[in-house]
Amino acid sequence: MIGRLRGILARKEPPALLVDVGGVGYELEAPMTTFYDLPAVGETVTLYTHLVVREDAHLLYGFAREAQRRLFRDLLKVNGVGPRVALAVLSGLADEEFVRAVNQEDVARLTQVPGIGRKTAERLIMEMRDKLPEAAPGPAAADPVSEAVSALIALGYKPNEASRAVRAVPAGDLSAEEIIRQALKGMAG
Repeated sequence: MIGRLRGILARKEPPALLVDVGGVGYELEAPMTTFYDLPAVGETVTLYTHLVVREDAHLLYGFAREAQRRLFRDLLKVNGVGPRVALAVLSGLADEEFVRAVNQEDVARLTQVPGIGRKTAERLIMEMRDKLPEAAPGPAAADPVSEAVSALIALGYKPNEASRAVRAVPAGDLSAEEIIRQALKGMAG
């Protein structure tokens, strides 16, 4: 297995990379969060890798940090999540943001990632919850508006309906529960 590559970055065209290691060009796919950390073409780069062997191809995925690769591997263990979906998750959410979304059971945030529907988001939360560290306390906690939207989605409302209903609630220093209560009244009346 190829665990890490260190070489010259020959090409970077999201999501594809080409790394020249001693005259051998390795093609990799990487999440956008890795692309943000890449040096300029022609400079030395070190990437942690994961090799996926299929009947028709050997696919190499590259990550700027070991933590990203570990999260990618954990995502692959979730039923219904393959390399493409795992790459989309890592491209759409920073590591900390994903951990926070799972720990706070924020289905709405997870479904904003292309390719992640409600059922996949719920499966990610169920299967990843025990594998991830706790979200950092303090300012990283969800605001009442986000909590209200997530709660309405959990009640079965579509994400756009939930967002619209919460936006219709007059701004103020309201708790998530009060926002939910007023949003439900607004939708009913």
